[in-house]
Amino acid sequence: MKTRLFIYSALFALSLSSCNDNDVTNNTPELPDPSLSLTVDAIDGELLIKFSPEMTGILDNYFVTRAAAHGMATRSGIPSTDEVLEILGAYSFERVFPVDPRNEERTREAGLHLWYKVCFDDNVDLDAAVKRLSKLGEISKIQCNRRIYRIDNRVAMESLPAATRAASDLPFDDPELSQQWGYINRGGYGFEQSWAKAIAGCDVGCEEAWALCTGDSSIIVGVMDEGVHWEHPDLNANIWVNADEEYASNEDNDGNGYKGDRYGYNFASDRGYIATTSTNDTGHGTHVAGTIAAVNNNGIGVSGIAGGDAAAGKSGVKIMSLQIFDDNRASTVAMEAKAFKYAADNGAVIMQCSWGYNSAYSNIMQGYTPGPATEEEWETLYPLEKEAIDYFINNAGSPNGVIDGGIVVFASGNEFAGMSAYPGAYSKCISVGALAADYTPATYTNFGVEVDLSAPGGDGDYYGKPGTDYSNGGMIYSTIVVEGKPTYGYYEGTSMACPHVSGVIALGLSYAAEQRRHFRAEEFIDLVYSTATKIDKYFVGEKMSYYNHSSPGSAATKTELSRYNGKMGRLVNAGALLKAVENGGHDMKLPNIYLAPAESQEIDLARFFVNGEKLAYSAKVADAGIATVSVAGTKLTVKGIAEGFTTIDITVDGKVYCVTVTVRNGANSNGWM
Repeated sequence: MKTRLFIYSALFALSLSSCNDNDVTNNTPELPDPSLSLTVDAIDGELLIKFSPEMTGILDNYFVTRAAAHGMATRSGIPSTDEVLEILGAYSFERVFPVDPRNEERTREAGLHLWYKVCFDDNVDLDAAVKRLSKLGEISKIQCNRRIYRIDNRVAMESLPAATRAASDLPFDDPELSQQWGYINRGGYGFEQSWAKAIAGCDVGCEEAWALCTGDSSIIVGVMDEGVHWEHPDLNANIWVNADEEYASNEDNDGNGYKGDRYGYNFASDRGYIATTSTNDTGHGTHVAGTIAAVNNNGIGVSGIAGGDAAAGKSGVKIMSLQIFDDNRASTVAMEAKAFKYAADNGAVIMQCSWGYNSAYSNIMQGYTPGPATEEEWETLYPLEKEAIDYFINNAGSPNGVIDGGIVVFASGNEFAGMSAYPGAYSKCISVGALAADYTPATYTNFGVEVDLSAPGGDGDYYGKPGTDYSNGGMIYSTIVVEGKPTYGYYEGTSMACPHVSGVIALGLSYAAEQRRHFRAEEFIDLVYSTATKIDKYFVGEKMSYYNHSSPGSAATKTELSRYNGKMGRLVNAGALLKAVENGGHDMKLPNIYLAPAESQEIDLARFFVNGEKLAYSAKVADAGIATVSVAGTKLTVKGIAEGFTTIDITVDGKVYCVTVTVRNGANSNGWM
């Protein structure tokens, strides 16, 4: 059986031998021997290779001439490499990451410009191809272009007709907010009366947090998943827009290497069209996006954790759709890596990833093939994946913005395994486990010391009645799309816990933006951890559930809760996080300005001062021969005149702040691809 990458969506229901309801099994994960192979489940006829830095000049010069003339190169320009490519029958050779002139310098600093994808004869043995190329001194790393799969047998229910109004004691008028116990759990509120298994407070603390902040449009969350249905009426106002692009066009108006990427990009089919209408689309990406940023207080549907407040004219955070699953197309590691870099280069500061490899502790007897067991093993198998994640972590955000660096959030996995799955288990990512509504770990969730945080994920096998269909019992309610039509529905899984954490982080950064606080990414992550709620005290006694409960004769499963102690992290807490933001981080600082002659830059000064929209601003440049400056309301406009350096004094509420202006011509003839 092949090891597979997949979206951790709803509970992965496996067929078991029929047993009586009274037959109780102790669900204990086994420790397997992964023995993973570099070429397992790889795309035939494709390899991802990274050249040594010494090859940069040759690659640049060759591609400037050959690729420009023919559209795509077939060789590298390096004699020894090309000799092997000739033997393999290579027919295309291209950079993994397209050139974005605005970010090429940092791309090269990270070494990502050295990654190339080579396509060759499908009949060539992949292991043999790896061996041939690995002998070349010019190549530093080789990776197969691994498939990424999704699981489609997930639990979903289309909603009943929406209620006409919300419960009067809830913060917003979204009629289905009462179903979203993950935000506000009052111990049975929103549950059927027969459900006694819900404890007040087992939620992410939205009610307290919303009294301080509801979201901020300057915060962008990348949703790497199926496509997000950007036309959904409960999401559209909070969708990220690349204003320079025409949706799904064949033109790359902003020059970032991607055509028609107005709302994000479809990396699975390599186009700007975000596909959500296929019969094979499950609405998973749309469901995840709704938890983060469904529009609040708009009188329809559901709420989002950082969805703003429509009635108050307050926008929520923005969702960037990074589609890696489209219809029946299998995604690949190369597509995923491109999505991470695209997100960092286009403004996202949080990456929401409800997918991952199987846990290394997955139970083989239940049909799982284990994934990487250690960080070293994962990095050895998937170096491109690690480098792309690191690029996002190191390059998202801005030293002059709310956050310097990016935050990557992954689902831990649904195999009831005693270790989180990679890439979420990577020490620089946040791995999220799932809870039921009474603080107990969901029956399917992965757990282990790698799990950093927990959040509501739903638990149908715990709340559902044996032999009955899946109901909405304890599941997560959000936006979905069914046969191309926007609606709402229930899912469960660590996939659903993950966006609760992403949404809380987005809300925390929104409040930081309002309070004009600046954080380094690692500082903010520490704040999220330190303000989360301890939950180990709830892991006492046994938990009884019915595995695959919708099947007749579903097996009763008993789990000792003590096994989860120290292995579910803490429950993320939005209210506590926002309070800590007020006195955390650093004061915002006005940025120094870099531009070319005849180029203009506009800065919204209000973003750097508390209540900045209400302040008066003036500015004076030291040398008008180098740059000119003007202020209109809160907007500062600087125009480059001639190469050189000068300063601008900006007066705000009687205080003077000085910024440096550097005017220089850009590097346009340096051989960059």
